[in-house]
Amino acid sequence: MAAYEYQALDEYGVKQWGTLEADSPRQVRQVLRERQWTPLQVDATVERRQQEGLSRLQGIGRGMSASQLALITRQFATLIQAAMPIEEALRAIAAQQEKQRLKTILMAVRSRVLEGYTLAQSMDTFPSHFPKMYRATIAAGEHAGYLDKVLDQLADYTEHSMQSRQKVKLAMMYPAILMLACISIVSFLLGYVVPDVIKVFIDSGQTLPLLTRGLIAVSEGFQRYWLWLVMGGVGLFFSVRYALTQPEIQLRWDRHLLSMPIIGSFSRSLNTAQFAGTLSILTRSSVSLVDALMIAVQVVGNEAMKASVKTVAKKVCEGSSLHRALENAGYFPPLMLHMIASGEATGELETMLDRIATNQQMELDNRMTMLVGLFEPLMLVVMGGVVLVIVLAILLPILNMNTLIS
Repeated sequence: MAAYEYQALDEYGVKQWGTLEADSPRQVRQVLRERQWTPLQVDATVERRQQEGLSRLQGIGRGMSASQLALITRQFATLIQAAMPIEEALRAIAAQQEKQRLKTILMAVRSRVLEGYTLAQSMDTFPSHFPKMYRATIAAGEHAGYLDKVLDQLADYTEHSMQSRQKVKLAMMYPAILMLACISIVSFLLGYVVPDVIKVFIDSGQTLPLLTRGLIAVSEGFQRYWLWLVMGGVGLFFSVRYALTQPEIQLRWDRHLLSMPIIGSFSRSLNTAQFAGTLSILTRSSVSLVDALMIAVQVVGNEAMKASVKTVAKKVCEGSSLHRALENAGYFPPLMLHMIASGEATGELETMLDRIATNQQMELDNRMTMLVGLFEPLMLVVMGGVVLVIVLAILLPILNMNTLIS
């Protein structure tokens, strides 16, 4: 029995689409006719994906969100631990999905399982929805016969990853809003308030202070060229974005980023936490250390650190110890290296990696709190300084005028 996508007209002539399980397309059409619907198109989900080369299910570069993956994994782990067969668990989870795209994907995975493929092999059909680390962990669980325990660990990991991403987004959102508000206020002052106030001093014919003349020049330039400034900013943004898609430029930029005082330490902590967490869940799921390192490379966002992890995997494959290879990489904190060395010496590397992941996540949370705490007063100081300059530029001519009158 396979999953089929269909398009049909209902009894009112409204176009409907969805997914049905059947032995053949003919049976799907028969089911639709029994509903008094007119079949328009019936395609096997996997075959259609292979024919088109770019699945409608996956969208254009769009995969499953972290929250969706975390919820599906937790539901799956709960049902498998309740001794429900894999195909029935997939059917139940698919029925819970509100989005047709996710429901179709899960039904397609179920169809592959019914055809005799393993769960990991079935998920290989949708690599953009189920990451390589995710599929490798499930494959290890199936091979070892502990799929229920592995799914439970994987559910914890995906939920923790989702929470970490949300924390990073929220931490970045507040400074972005402050910066946008600062730019908007300064633009309003330069574009509307300053010109009307300064016009009074210009009409008086007195010699204006240097600071006031500079403010007038900035205000006039902003009024005259604001559109070009916006277009230049947008052009610069997309130019930098395109440049960072080039591997050599991206590598140089990431290396420079790691050497920056505050941002560098934050980037290092973020990538280290993601790397340690992924390595922990993979090793606990009986994935070999070399394979776990090669898979964990994919969650490292910094290209310089990613290249060093690839080198680490190569050295470990050649017989080097993990802590020695990471120490030579030069990007990982000493505490992490000492804990890994202790785990290798005592044979408890999996436990130590789990503790490292927890420790690095706590350090990341502390750094995010510190950055947000520093950014708020910094933006207030900058905003206050700009307003102070504008106020002084307006007050100086008034003081000079009072001096002349007296």
